[in-house]
Order: sequence, then structure tokens, then C-alpha cells
Amino acid sequence: MDNLAPAETRAPEAAREDGVEIVTFGCRLNSWESEVMRDHAHAAGLTDTVIVNTCAVTSNAVRQARQSIRKLRRERPHAQIVVTGCAAQIDPDHFARMKEVDRVIGNAEKLRPETFRPAVIGSGEKVTVEDIMAVREVADHLVDGLEGRARAFVQVQTGCDHRCTFCVIPYGRGNARSAPAGDVVDQVRRLVETGHSEIVLTGVDVTSWGQDLPGAPKLGRLVRAILKQVPDLARLRLSSIDAIEIDEDLLRAIAEEDRLCPYLHLSLQAGDNMILKRMKRRHMREDAIALTQRLRAVRPDIAFGADLIAGFPTETEAMFENSLKLVDECDLAYLHVFPYSPRPGTPAAKMPQVDGQAIKDRAARLRAKGEEALARHFRSMVGREYDFVMERGGQGRAGNFAPARIDTPARPGALVRARVTGFAGETLTAEAIGVRA
Repeated sequence: MDNLAPAETRAPEAAREDGVEIVTFGCRLNSWESEVMRDHAHAAGLTDTVIVNTCAVTSNAVRQARQSIRKLRRERPHAQIVVTGCAAQIDPDHFARMKEVDRVIGNAEKLRPETFRPAVIGSGEKVTVEDIMAVREVADHLVDGLEGRARAFVQVQTGCDHRCTFCVIPYGRGNARSAPAGDVVDQVRRLVETGHSEIVLTGVDVTSWGQDLPGAPKLGRLVRAILKQVPDLARLRLSSIDAIEIDEDLLRAIAEEDRLCPYLHLSLQAGDNMILKRMKRRHMREDAIALTQRLRAVRPDIAFGADLIAGFPTETEAMFENSLKLVDECDLAYLHVFPYSPRPGTPAAKMPQVDGQAIKDRAARLRAKGEEALARHFRSMVGREYDFVMERGGQGRAGNFAPARIDTPARPGALVRARVTGFAGETLTAEAIGVRA
């Protein structure tokens, strides 16, 4: 799953009393879909409405959404509050019972233009959520970049056919379904023509792309097609991927294609084989180590991030230590740490649970390990030169995902060659050497 930590984002320009505000929780795909909803709402002439795009990856994400809804009602007492996203898809009645909520719509409905017509939103029907497992299409909407004009996201697939024992996301997203390669290439080309320097391929289970298309092509084929058919694209980036599903063509592309960013965020979840089996993951710790070693051998500048869960049911201290060790063994640079929380209806929720305080302590230790890993990664970059795609506020991002404050004015989307001079916290500092248009 293409996850970020389930944090709330609010677009500052959208918080007008008479406008449409979208509050987003969770993953990059949710962020992309929020932009689709924004376009639909504006095109329909919707006003005085707040749309809350929820996440269901943890119970804390659902709690945060509920808190945000109550706060939004206090801030905008006369606005319509519409709730959507994975948490709303999975348990619409949970949100429909909230007195602050006017409308609940599902993950399929939120991507349809007709949903946002004022007459539909204000129709009085409180819940519109269809069976997500029956949905077969993939939204093909084109949206602008989410960080100035530097970066744009293209959805290549959605849904997931795997059933990890801790995860409810398939019940919020449905079965895996892919966008046709030609549609993806066309979207990438159009975004490059409008000034985007970097395209991020996103989805729920990106490495499953193509399995439902004629001939069952693999993700590597799509990546090759994009890079070949859109020669003006400066950078192509992959979002979170399942390590066990990386195909040989994708491995070769990582080794051979300079424009494919040398960064992979891996859905690892744990570093202990017994826990991985109980999670119903399809890889072992040895697979993760072998993959990172193989990729580093053919692309020495590559960096890795990973999702890791602390305190999964039955996890002992020795099992947790294996997850800590995996950070070093895979030389991970970025960690997304999730304290385990039981999700109703999942097999893991019925397993023997780890003490809550132990979960918190392990998550804190894992985050501290992540801080050490990031500092080690940054130290290895000091004194070296990199190309950075500029974002807003004088910050750029290297191909290996490292952010930097750069001492030169440049428009978002410009490519800046810079030498790394140091770092503070989670950001590098760098001196510009040259700017490309």
C-alpha cells in the first residue's frame, strides 16, 4: 500500500468560508484523489462544502478523522461536511451517525463528476456507498501536481488482491485493477508538456499493475514504455512497492535508466520470518536483504525506505529485534513506522495481542533507529553533487528522495545541480552549482 503516516493535510488556499475545502488523511493516492475531487467540485460550482478524505490504515487514522470532523464543524458551522475515503467506504454508518456529517460517499463515488453537483450533494440522501468489490474501472482523471509544478502523480492502478492479516485496505479499495498502458503514457506526456519535471506512479499495489490487462504485462514494461515514449520527462519515480513483485524488466530498468529515480520505498512490514508468515506476507527477511543487495550492486546510488509495523500480535522482543536488525541489513534510509492497532474484522485482531505500552516502546525504538539510519544516509551525501528538482520555498528533492534547502532562487520544477554541504534534522543543505530550465 502506498502509505504515508496517516496525517491530516489541508490546502491553505481552500479554507475560504464560501469555498470548497478538502482535508486529506493517509496515502499519496488519497492526495491524488483529493485533487480529482477538487476539480470536480469546482467544475460543478459547489460552494460552502468541506470534504474529508479519510484513511483506514490504522485505528488512529480513523480517530484523527473523527476529531477533524468535529473541529471542522466548529470552524464552519454552516458548511456541508462530506466524508469519503477508505474509512468511510469500510464503515459508512460509523460516520453517518455523527451529527456533524451531512453526507457519506464511497471511494468509487468520490471520483465521479456527477457526485459533486450541488443538487446531488444536497439531495438529503446521507449515505451513497456502493460495493467496492463490484467496481471494475480505474479513474483516468488528469490532475495538476501537488507540489507547485514540480511533481505530478499518475494513478496506474488501485485495489489489492492480497489479504494480509492486519490490513483492511482491500475492503476500502476493492480488487486490483489497472489503467491501460496507453492511457498512463498519454497522461504522463500531457503533464510533462504542462511543465512537470517529475512524475510519480502511484496506486494501492503498484507492482501488481497489469495483471488484469490483456497479456498480463508487468510494471517494468510500463516503466520502459513511459521512458521511451516521453523522452522529455526528466524523472520518473515509483511510489511504495511490494518487494516480492518486482519483475526482471523493472530490475533492469532500475539498473539502466538514469531517469528512473534511484529510490524505492518497500512494503516490508517486519523483519522476522514468523511474524511475516503470521502477517501473510509473501516474502521472507532474506528476500528483502537479497533484493536490496542486488539493486545496490547495479545502482550504487540507490536508497531505500520501508514501512514497518511495531508490536504485531505474538511479536516477542527477539522477533522485534529482527526488525531493528533489518534496518541495517537492508541499509534503509527512510522508515514509516506504524504502531500496530487491531482493525475490526481482520484475522490479526483475533490473535494474541502485544501489551499496549510495549507497542509504544517498540515503535519509539524503531523510529529512533530510523533517525540514525537517515543521519547515516545524509552523512554519505555530504560533499557530493546531485540534481535536485525544485519545489516551493527553496527546497529541492534529489533522485534518491533526499530533501535539501538550496541557496538559489529557482522556479518549482527547475532542475538544480547542487553540492551537499550538511544537514539538520530531516533536511540537507546544499550550494547551487547550476540551474537548468
